[in-house]
Amino acid sequence: MLAITGERVLLAGCGDLGLRVARRLRARGLEVYALRRHPPAGGEGGIHWLAGDLTAPATLGALPDGITRLVYLPAPDARARAAYEAVFLTGLRAMLAALDRTALQRVLFVSSSAVYGEHAGDWVDEDTPARPPGFNGSVLLEAERWLADQPVRSTVVRLAGLYGPGRLQLIDRLRAGLAVVPRDQVHWANRIHVDDAAAAIAHLLLLPDAGPLYLGVDDTPLPLDVLYEHLAGLVGAPSPPDGPAPAGVGSKRLSNARLRASGFVPRWPDARSGYAAVLGG
Repeated sequence: MLAITGERVLLAGCGDLGLRVARRLRARGLEVYALRRHPPAGGEGGIHWLAGDLTAPATLGALPDGITRLVYLPAPDARARAAYEAVFLTGLRAMLAALDRTALQRVLFVSSSAVYGEHAGDWVDEDTPARPPGFNGSVLLEAERWLADQPVRSTVVRLAGLYGPGRLQLIDRLRAGLAVVPRDQVHWANRIHVDDAAAAIAHLLLLPDAGPLYLGVDDTPLPLDVLYEHLAGLVGAPSPPDGPAPAGVGSKRLSNARLRASGFVPRWPDARSGYAAVLGG
């Protein structure tokens, strides 16, 4: 892997996923800055931590000069429209206003497959019209469209459901007998391991001819009952009982063909093997 020099990257809203991206970029030799409300003490591996609040533009006035690439991946404080608008609309505008546009070469915006609605199990790709069923997808889609209108090269990656170390809430629910699955009709689940998501973000950020939009998902959409039954077997949990499909998600099979065609290869192409690796330590 060739080292890259002369690049200065800022990760805005650098939580767990952002830190995984930062480590990959540092391994490529990039100078990496990471913005968080409360940066960790001591730092890590050459990452330059910055204190700032994306919902308070006045705190973004001391960003370093010469940022060439921005990864925007904040997490809202709450699952509420106001919280989403604060970070994905107000925060994104404030961040771009605070950066030197003459140096900025690319913005990568981390969005979500929540911008898609119900598709009755059909395949969905980047050309499928986005019709968000909930406020979260609506706000993200508005932010995507605003960014596309700005005079800077930008790429959006819409991530499917993340799992991995520290993201095993589904396993906890299965063990507690709280997870249910619809069995009268197929409801498709789409996942991506958090390390594959981080690798895809780093890949697209540095890809010279990256396009404007990609789906970040593994190779293998799975019927929800198939995935849950498999995971229950892995951890010795009871078979999940019948129940309704997740509300506001919609059944669809997300395609990663465009991401694959860009040269990206997931380490965990199937969530069943990915979960097994996480659970096995």
